[in-house]
Amino acid sequence: MKPRSQSLAIILVAWFILQIGGLFTPGLLDDVDSIYIEIAREMLHRHDFVTPFIDGIRFFDKPPLMYWMAAGSMRLFGESDWAARLPLAIAVLGLLVAVYVLALRLFQSERAALYSALIMATSIGPYLYTRFFIPDIMIALWMTLSVHFFLLALDRLSTNPNSPRAPFIAPLSHAIRGPWPAFFARWGGVSGKVHSQSALLPCLLFAATLALNLLTKGLIGILFPIGFVLVYLALTKQLRLLPKFHIVLSTLVFAIIALPWHILAWLRNPAIPMPPGIELPAKAGWAWFYLYNEHIARFLAKRVPHDYGQTPVWLFWLYAVIWIMPWAVFLPGAITRIWRNRRDAASREADLAVALWALLVLVFFSVSSRQEYYSVPALPALALLVGGWLACAECTSREILDRSANAWSIHSHRWLLLPIASLVGVTCAFLAIVSPTPQPGADLSTLLSNNPELYNLSLGHLFDLTGAAMGLFRGPLVAVAVGMTILGPVSYVLRRNGRTYAANLVLAGGMTLVLLAAHEGLVRFNPILGSKDLAQAIVDEQELHPASNDLILLDGELTSGSTLLFYTRQPVGVVNGRVNGLWFGSFWPDAPPLFETEATLRTLWSGPRRIFMMTPTPASRTTNLQTFGPVHQLASAGGKTVLANR
Repeated sequence: MKPRSQSLAIILVAWFILQIGGLFTPGLLDDVDSIYIEIAREMLHRHDFVTPFIDGIRFFDKPPLMYWMAAGSMRLFGESDWAARLPLAIAVLGLLVAVYVLALRLFQSERAALYSALIMATSIGPYLYTRFFIPDIMIALWMTLSVHFFLLALDRLSTNPNSPRAPFIAPLSHAIRGPWPAFFARWGGVSGKVHSQSALLPCLLFAATLALNLLTKGLIGILFPIGFVLVYLALTKQLRLLPKFHIVLSTLVFAIIALPWHILAWLRNPAIPMPPGIELPAKAGWAWFYLYNEHIARFLAKRVPHDYGQTPVWLFWLYAVIWIMPWAVFLPGAITRIWRNRRDAASREADLAVALWALLVLVFFSVSSRQEYYSVPALPALALLVGGWLACAECTSREILDRSANAWSIHSHRWLLLPIASLVGVTCAFLAIVSPTPQPGADLSTLLSNNPELYNLSLGHLFDLTGAAMGLFRGPLVAVAVGMTILGPVSYVLRRNGRTYAANLVLAGGMTLVLLAAHEGLVRFNPILGSKDLAQAIVDEQELHPASNDLILLDGELTSGSTLLFYTRQPVGVVNGRVNGLWFGSFWPDAPPLFETEATLRTLWSGPRRIFMMTPTPASRTTNLQTFGPVHQLASAGGKTVLANR
């Protein structure tokens, strides 16, 4: 097999194992995962692809592209959780290929391209933040494509045929048969006479990705790419070229793609009177909430309601490093190479591009509100930085050995990766051995601690784990221990003996095993994070004892059990839950009467309708409600219980 065919096959296998292998389990998670996917499902049933609704209530938090993707997939494959997840998995494949092709362009190295893509495929962050349906990995994809299209356009605008920005990739036609060589050659910038070609097409493609980025996560979708272009041109003293980037036609393409939804959303959701005294203007609609509250106010940490956590700046930067572990151990050497680089101008350009890209994202969120995963759009740049450096550390028939990089890679592995992997591996093995074996049928929730002050963070529930709970994770712990042994000691022996290619592939293979173990851990943790089993218990009871006017309630806000909506396919009321995501949309006159108080709950419980209520406090709820009617426990899982009055 030719080298590039082999590299693409390796990338495809890694993607298939990690992304498709995790497509069908676990069930959806409560909060944003099931909320975004339920919005997509309600779009299908409402035939309204402009205004997002959740539980029949307007939801203006995010733009619609992620909803459209999930809705389209469920339209094709049925309303299942795996069908809703499929577009995100495909987007990850697109990201891996985009990183691969951009690395070919930047580093003129097949190995650099392979390593960069494998880093994205097997690092902690990109994998972790594709386990639930959030848009940040899509932002990484659009950012990668935007950078590539800009550099391609810049090449074609150069008037000097000997410019260091000349195409960096050897033709791929000898590597792959069929139409693919032309595809990679065209978008990698390897056509025969790049400077005789127009920059129009890459400029239009840049504008299209800009529009898709805007439709994925709002204004940062255009802020990062445009900021990259302006700062890059300024640093390279090429701002004079800006008018040549076909700005008028590019703006037209951007407007055709991005503006229709924004205009329709504004027209269909005009400002309406708001109740006084609740931090809202006298009149507000989609434009106020989405454009101001979700962007400007969030940036200033003044968004209402304030329903998200805030990561300290130092921890945010540390997370950016953690998210590309275990490959982050090579970051010091890669960064040192930038400062000490004395190579040709093309190589310096590559270093400038990836460094500027990463810093732009990290610095922006350092001065705004931030959560721990907001650094995900910077991860492809860090992967390219490390992948290019690792390629310098090995010698092949077509590449020159960089002895300094080779020495750095060995030292980084010995003094960073080897001790970290060994410590993690030994710890996991120890916990697998000494953790007590839970009783058969034990509920994980009874073995955990509670830290509700941390649950606004995406990883807040990890702090609930205790030594007693580790017995339920014995299999994943053993797998992590084995994976750490592979990516630490085994990979180090290969690297020390000069087999750097094998060492990097073994490192990726060991990390694949670790990530699969993490996925299995998430499956076992799912009853805490989701409510699929409880939703199924309600559906089974309704099928066994049909009734026409059942009411499903959540004891608290919607995010505490939003999977009930998706899996029961029924509206869900909330008790004391007119907060956060449902709050703003609840002021619309057509909002359904979903909000119950303690007084209305007691009336419903004693009334003729059958009530199912999921609650985290079944004992106190039983005491409160049994005065007003019978209280039956239907099912319990993950510290939540479904009570019924019939």
